[in-house]
Amino acid sequence: MTPPIIQITVLLLLFLLLYVSAREALSSITSQRRKRSKLQHVQEAKLDRRLNEWVRRYRKLFGHFTELLESVRSPLSVGAWLIVGAILSLSGILAGAFVFRSVKGIVVLSAILGSLPYLILRIKLLGLQLKARLEFLPAVEVFYQFYVLSGQRNVRAALQGVIEERRIAYPMYPVFEQLYRNLSTNRDSEHGLRIFTLSLGHLWARYFTGILRIALQEGNPVGANLRELITDMRRAQRTDQNERNRLLEIRIANFTPILFLLLFVAINVKINPHSAYVHYVVDENGRNMLLDALLIIFGSFIMGIYLSMRRM
Repeated sequence: MTPPIIQITVLLLLFLLLYVSAREALSSITSQRRKRSKLQHVQEAKLDRRLNEWVRRYRKLFGHFTELLESVRSPLSVGAWLIVGAILSLSGILAGAFVFRSVKGIVVLSAILGSLPYLILRIKLLGLQLKARLEFLPAVEVFYQFYVLSGQRNVRAALQGVIEERRIAYPMYPVFEQLYRNLSTNRDSEHGLRIFTLSLGHLWARYFTGILRIALQEGNPVGANLRELITDMRRAQRTDQNERNRLLEIRIANFTPILFLLLFVAINVKINPHSAYVHYVVDENGRNMLLDALLIIFGSFIMGIYLSMRRM
């Protein structure tokens, strides 16, 4: 018979041999995968790139999402946002099936959660527009100074001077920097102007981009147009402050339904926890009432975003 010490030694050697072989095999597979991932056809096979190519077929939809993501300076691609939306929509389907146990709950929760990425982008864009609203006039005044000093010949040169000397304060500086970058790299200046208008959102930004469009496409001096725009904006400063107050009121009103719902449910839970659990969770009518409340709150958010966009 083979002594036990020899059997243990053989087993240890076999184990070490298998461990080394498995490690080398995994290392080789990982190395090959890493090399293949750098290839162009493998990069294009990724899910987000496939989604990007699929959405690209619908030019208006793809252009809208691309401009929206670029205006909020999001690092994610359109495909990545679609993946997030699909995952949230599937989560809504599961939550609706397990919590509300009805087709209405499945449809409502999947629609609410699936549209959250787009609503978040819109809310973030509105926040950036609201912050940049008061700083737009000083930024245009600085641009006008550089444009006049450059001889009113080149809009890109004036933008370059503004960006290099950092004469524009935050939050307008990233917006003008993005405009200069798009005008310098893109062959189509219209795309950069649309991103600039979408990033700011208000009427004065549309007037300003219209003036830049004339200067870029026709090459005409626009110093008088800029001076007239600045004069009109100075006269409308008080009205602009009133519009900011209305936008703030709309944003505050968006959160009042949630606060009232939480307050109402919290009071009932505090008074009688068991009864609140039965009526809100166990009873079908209670679950349907909560679902209707979520639907109304979601509708109020959409209405608030729409009104804010109209006010901008």
